[in-house]
Amino acid sequence: MVGSTADAAGERGVVTRLGLQQGNVVQEFGWDDDVDEAVRTAIEDVVDSELLDEDSDGVADAVLLWWRDDDGDLVDALVDALGNLADRGAVLLLTPKAGRDGHVEPSEIVEAALAAGLHGTSTSAAGTDWSVTRLVAPRTGRR
Repeated sequence: MVGSTADAAGERGVVTRLGLQQGNVVQEFGWDDDVDEAVRTAIEDVVDSELLDEDSDGVADAVLLWWRDDDGDLVDALVDALGNLADRGAVLLLTPKAGRDGHVEPSEIVEAALAAGLHGTSTSAAGTDWSVTRLVAPRTGRR
């Protein structure tokens, strides 16, 4: 079980590096059966709350957006994700790593983020099969 404990600690480290902390409200978009449940659990453990689903209308400190190449228009999804995002909140865009089904090219992420009024602050591994890019809005012009 040492490996499981180390994996869980690693996932919590990713969550902390993304700026999430206890008490944050996180809304989730794009859940499907291929998501990394260990990442979801680590987020819930760190924020000490369940994730809000995409139908929630509450204000979120962060949005967790699982995205695959064939999911549609990334710009539209990012704009939708901004709907309930608090001022200074972040969109945590999770995409399959290179070589995995559904991989999204980094240049596509940058282009879509800019079109949605966001910019990336960091990208890191999130579990075995996913990468996470933290996207934020400029500090002006947000509610």
